[in-house]
Amino acid sequence: MNFFHILLESFDSLWANKSRSLLTILGIVIGVGAVIALMALGNGVQEEIVGQISSAGSNLIFLFSGNPNDEEVRNPKPLTVQDAEALATNEFYTNIQYVAPILSGSGAATFEGESTNVSIVGSTQNLQPLREYEVEYGTWFTDLEVDSTESVVVVGSQVADDLFETRKEAVGQTIRISNQIFTIIGVMEEMGYSAGGSEDDSAIMPITTARARLTSRQDHNQVDLIYVKSFTADDIQLTENYITFILRDQHGLIGDNPDDFTVFTQQSILDIATQITGLMTTFLGAIAAVSLVVGGIGIMNIMLVSVTERTREIGLRKALGARQHVILTQFLSESVVLSLIGGIIGIILGYLLSTILGNLVDVASVIQLDAILLATVTSALVGIVFGVYPASRAAKLPPVEALRYE
Repeated sequence: MNFFHILLESFDSLWANKSRSLLTILGIVIGVGAVIALMALGNGVQEEIVGQISSAGSNLIFLFSGNPNDEEVRNPKPLTVQDAEALATNEFYTNIQYVAPILSGSGAATFEGESTNVSIVGSTQNLQPLREYEVEYGTWFTDLEVDSTESVVVVGSQVADDLFETRKEAVGQTIRISNQIFTIIGVMEEMGYSAGGSEDDSAIMPITTARARLTSRQDHNQVDLIYVKSFTADDIQLTENYITFILRDQHGLIGDNPDDFTVFTQQSILDIATQITGLMTTFLGAIAAVSLVVGGIGIMNIMLVSVTERTREIGLRKALGARQHVILTQFLSESVVLSLIGGIIGIILGYLLSTILGNLVDVASVIQLDAILLATVTSALVGIVFGVYPASRAAKLPPVEALRYE
């Protein structure tokens, strides 16, 4: 008996018990569908996060106080405005394009009875070209307004939407931020969510103004973060080494003293995000794969029932000369066919589910070829693994006892 005849008989046998076959493959359909859908959503989330991080440019560098990778650093010096100036004014290295120190906080912005929570950011004029912020209405503050501690602010699109009827109307209006009066000089374009969250709720002002009116720090030169942007990403490692050299000198670190600051490149953040989302996708796929095992157990149970029901048929075949491997192949092929049919339907179901769920959470589902191949191969393996025992049991039935079976 060749492979084609075995396959044809498998379909005939399964078709003779349509309802039971349908219920049997249901577990495989659900398992494969869940694996495809969850992996597609996981891949979509990964691409979304990677895209958001990459959109900021691979030549962006973040500087933080402290060094979580070295336990010897217990009381790190804070980053200061002087650190940022040292990076910006040094003439020996020319790949640094912009430097922007950041003071951050949060508060409530109010206007004529309307109120909204805002993320307060104090910085210099360089922040706009460094982060490539686009101003939809009005202008960005200037170096002169920073030097003169002007009470001006550029707000995000969400802040303008919450406080005013139109974004254009917001320009020139006076609002209160944490009970301090500010004049809106610009409204940024809507940016949506990025890897760091939404920036549409920002209220960005001169760093001198934020330091004088909205913070109570003892060291007025202290900042929370420093952004550095290089001209190109080609020498990003060299730029990172240069920044480390300058900051060590600024902080008086010599010899083997560990860095009391952290330098993060955009690529470092991208690598971490890719690793985390990759693990998340794998974890989701592993959870969904449990249902494949459940489906495989269902196939084994049904095939055992089928062996019992067809005992006389098995005895008759053996009496007519059918060998053990033929009986084994016959029942094993039925198990594999059940799994493969369930796998194919599951792939279609997974595609539909991932599309629907992706639209609900506003994430583009990404079904990769390896996920489809993995689901197909896994469903076939499930059929083989859970079909071996029933097929082996059928093949080993003695012909005489099988013919006597009632």
